[in-house]
Amino acid sequence: MSKIHIDAPRDCNVKVNTTSCALRWNPSFGANWGGRFNRAQQFVDSEVLRLSSPYIPFRTGMLDKSGILGTQIGSGEVNWIVPYAAAQYYNTADSRSYDAQRGGHWFERMKADHRDEILRGAKKLGGGNG
Repeated sequence: MSKIHIDAPRDCNVKVNTTSCALRWNPSFGANWGGRFNRAQQFVDSEVLRLSSPYIPFRTGMLDKSGILGTQIGSGEVNWIVPYAAAQYYNTADSRSYDAQRGGHWFERMKADHRDEILRGAKKLGGGNG
């Protein structure tokens, strides 16, 4: 996914019997809202990385760092790119006795704990009510 670009549709003229109406697109809509949407997406991507960190299994720290290296902030996609990331995500217990917060399915568990917080921030940056 790349940056959001909003193209303005062509103007539309509607005529019914003797009444006519012209629908005009605000020319600044794309520039104003596209930038807001992009900032909101950058916020979501960076918050997912930041808030997932305490949930990721940790031995050397490379799994956590691979998320930063494998993600282009604002793309809408967060990737942990070390070869063993999928095995850690799907085959590791969700909690451990020695470090209960870290374990498998870290994104899903982070999302369950911080979803509303991320959505509020994205709405604020995107111009929504939140």
